[in-house]
Amino acid sequence: MLEQGVLPCSLNYYLMQQKLIFATNNQFKFNEVKYILSNKLNLINLKELNFSEDIPEIHNSLKGNAQSKALFIYDKFKIDCFADDTGLEIEALNGDPGVHSARYAGENCNFEDNIEKVLKMLTGVKNRKAKFITVISLVENGDITNFEGVINGEITDEKKGNYGFGYDPIFMPEDHIFTFAEMTKEEKNKISHRYIAIEKLANYLNNKMNC
Repeated sequence: MLEQGVLPCSLNYYLMQQKLIFATNNQFKFNEVKYILSNKLNLINLKELNFSEDIPEIHNSLKGNAQSKALFIYDKFKIDCFADDTGLEIEALNGDPGVHSARYAGENCNFEDNIEKVLKMLTGVKNRKAKFITVISLVENGDITNFEGVINGEITDEKKGNYGFGYDPIFMPEDHIFTFAEMTKEEKNKISHRYIAIEKLANYLNNKMNC
C-alpha cells in the first residue's frame, strides 16, 4: 500500500523527469489525486494547458469513457496522460446512476441535485447497497493500460458530513460508520476507490522503471 507522501524512488524519478497529464477539468478530483500521489509528481491538469473544452463522454461504460478521454488529450498534446471515469452503482436502482453519475439529475445539474435525486429514488427502499468504481486509463506513446478501484458500501438516508465532493455525503463505505464526507482527506484517501486505482497506476509505473 502506498502511504501519502511516500513514493517508490523509481516512480518518483520517472514522473519528475516527464510530464504526465491528468486529463480532467475537475479541480476537486485533480487535488485529490495529486494529494494521493504526494504532490511530488510532474502532474499537470487541463487548465494548465489552457484547455477548457468539454471532452465527449459518449460511451456506456466507465472504461470506454476513461479511454476515450485519455486518447483525446494524448492525440492533442502528444504527452503521456491518464484519465478517469468514476461511477456510483446502486443495487436497488439496477446499477444507476453508474456511467451517468456526474449528470444523473440532468445536463446542467450540480452535486446537490444528484444527491437529492438519489435520496428521492431510494425513499422507502431498505436495500441501500452501493459501490463506487473508478477506472483509470493511462496512455503511453499511444498504448492504453487500464486500472480499476472498487469500494463497497451503502447509501445513507440523509446527507452527512461537509468534506469531499460528489456523492460523498451519502456514501458510507463498508465496515465504517462515517460517510466519505465525514472523513478527513487523509482518512478517505486511505480507502477510496480512487486511491485503489491510483495505487495500481503508481505500482505499474514503478515496476517499469529501475531505481
